[in-house]
Parts: sequence; C-alpha cells; structure tokens
Amino acid sequence: MNKVVLMGRLTRDPEVRYSQGENALAIARYTLAVDRRFKRDGEQSADFINCVVFGKSAEFTERYFRQGMRVTICGRIQTGSYTNKDGVKVYTTEVVVEEQEFAESKNASEANHYQAAPTPAPSADAGDGFMNIPDGIDEELPFN
Repeated sequence: MNKVVLMGRLTRDPEVRYSQGENALAIARYTLAVDRRFKRDGEQSADFINCVVFGKSAEFTERYFRQGMRVTICGRIQTGSYTNKDGVKVYTTEVVVEEQEFAESKNASEANHYQAAPTPAPSADAGDGFMNIPDGIDEELPFN
C-alpha cells in the first residue's frame, strides 16, 4: 500500500501549468513544510515535501492556495529519475496528491502569514439559533 497523509504550510504560491493539446490538463506543484515531531540538536525542524496535483484539483489549488496556508493532503509517493543537461542522473521523490483541503480557517491562515488583524466572527442570534452572516461574504467562499 502506498498512502501518504501530510499537514503543513505551503512554502510558496503553487506553480501551475497546463498541458498542450485539445483537452489541456492543469498541473500544480507546491512544496509543503511539514514540522517534525521531534528534533535533535543541529537538525532542521521541518521536512520540505514536493507535491504535484492534476486536473480539477490543480485548478482549485491555483485559485485558492497561497504561500503560508496550512493544508492537509492525502496521496501517494512517486519516485523517478532523469538525466540533467550535465549528464548527471537526478532522482526525484514527490507526493501525487489525491485529496487536499484547508487545515485552518482563512482568517487564521492570514493571521499566521500576514499578521493581519482577525475579522470579527459573525454573531449568533439567540432568537432562532442561526448565525447572522454578514453581507458580501459570498465573494470569500470557495464554493457556490
């Protein structure tokens, strides 16, 4: 079985390209900084994992993922190799992402990355038990 589950922060904005041809396919690449649970003196405290996403998920990545966001992914490890322009064989390892989702709210992500002041949460209306949703929030939601 080849199954990977990771949670970390994007080290940079995703790089998205489209394949050639009639049915262009989106291909997104990003790197996740995944904190290590334990560390020894002199060792780095995170691993940097290369990830690749295809199709509609890659389009979602392009639209909503930004540097510093905390995300959770599930996928599989894929290894490969190629010969670079100097004739040296280079080995690669990356995670092919099958599922991805936000691991924190947009406000928490922005506060961690941009040090922005948190926006006030919608207040609950005690009368009917439903929250009052502020006007204009529709533009911020990643779905309709």
